[in-house]
Amino acid sequence: MKHPTPLSRRTLLTAFGAALVSVPLLNPPPAAAHRQAPGLDDPAKKEIAMRLVSSAENSSLDWKAQYRYIEDIGDGRGYTAGIIGFCSGTGDMLDLVELYAARRPGNVLARYLPALRRVDGTDSHDGLDPDYPRDWARAAEDQAFKQAQNDERDRVYFDPAVRQGKADGLRALGQFAYYDAIVMHGDGGDPTSFRSIRRRALDRARPPAEGGDETAYLNAFLDARVWAMRQEEAHSDTSRVDTAQRVFLRAGNLDLRTPLDWKVYGDSFHID
Repeated sequence: MKHPTPLSRRTLLTAFGAALVSVPLLNPPPAAAHRQAPGLDDPAKKEIAMRLVSSAENSSLDWKAQYRYIEDIGDGRGYTAGIIGFCSGTGDMLDLVELYAARRPGNVLARYLPALRRVDGTDSHDGLDPDYPRDWARAAEDQAFKQAQNDERDRVYFDPAVRQGKADGLRALGQFAYYDAIVMHGDGGDPTSFRSIRRRALDRARPPAEGGDETAYLNAFLDARVWAMRQEEAHSDTSRVDTAQRVFLRAGNLDLRTPLDWKVYGDSFHID
């Protein structure tokens, strides 16, 4: 919508220790198991992430039905549209339509580029109404437009969130918490942006990459996220944190393993 310290190794092994090293571990220690668990960029985990975000953004698990979605939700960002809530007022919709025009010159949305440049940074529909929503839905029938949405989602939101999550030593749940925060708040320099939320969390707890406890750090991050959401009336319902991400965290499901049960805005959802 917007915006490690290496493990120390022994330099000398006794003969007995060396013999043990040659024997495979039948039950690897928990830390090793954690390192081997797939991150959010694993295809199955990414699918879960998309369904979780769609449950909050569109009250549906069918995220692929959202390529054609478009409406003004009254949050001051103009039109919100597509699989990740690209907004006419925040620049990411403009970037998307520019990419689509580069890949498919003369497409049905290309004629709106001057208007999208004018309304960037505002909630105005000037030059977009009345036909832009209809033409967005028409464009969403084109596989090239769907792929452009996928690529911009990854470039602007998904990939940066996963990179930062991994750098902080977080597993799939923490990487998802970052992703969901970037989707809603963007990654700018304002006090409610993702980077500001993360900074507030770092003031209270250390991430695993700095030797901190993962659960304690994620609680601090989610606390900071809730604070940011409450600064804006349109996002003041914090259930996507309280009855979803926090539920997984309390259950110790740091790897975001299925089955998953959660609620958003009072609606119940389940993934097997």
